[in-house]
Amino acid sequence: MARWQPGAAQRLVVAAVDLFTEQGYDATTVTQIAERAGVTKSTFFRHFSDKREVLVAGQETLSRLLADGIAEAPASASPLQAVAAGLERASSAMGPANRELGPRLKAAVAASSELQERDALKSVGLAAAMTAALIDRGVPEPTAHLAGELGVLAFKRGYARWCESGRDDAGGLAPHALAALEDLRAATASLG
Repeated sequence: MARWQPGAAQRLVVAAVDLFTEQGYDATTVTQIAERAGVTKSTFFRHFSDKREVLVAGQETLSRLLADGIAEAPASASPLQAVAAGLERASSAMGPANRELGPRLKAAVAASSELQERDALKSVGLAAAMTAALIDRGVPEPTAHLAGELGVLAFKRGYARWCESGRDDAGGLAPHALAALEDLRAATASLG
């Protein structure tokens, strides 16, 4: 085994998701993940504290990108327009590897209550990042919280649509996330 190869974290994520899908989360060990990724067990622990944490790889970066996009939106932007700017910014970091991983990750999460719990915590963290960025813009807390939650829902719905769309869909994640946000905006109008 080579002492060091670039991309270890990404290889660990792919290996873990593949193993979770093939044999289940509970039956998968850190040693198996490391072996599949072609790294040592100690390399695994340099990147992740445990196998659950593989699921949230990149969450800090995603939270930062969402918050940065919101912060950089024009001062005249409404809360949902600012969220749209955050979704666009975060979507720009999502490439073909993220798209290919989506369906396998969804299956792995669906098969494990522990992963479902961790995925829910990830959503809470993303919403908190967007909410805080909106509050920093002067948006009242209840409005910021609602807009942040809608942003997470739009991101998840857009990501699912993007993963399900055909390979010839070269537009990336952003159009799907923004369309999902617009759908949610329209749906809130019917709440009365």
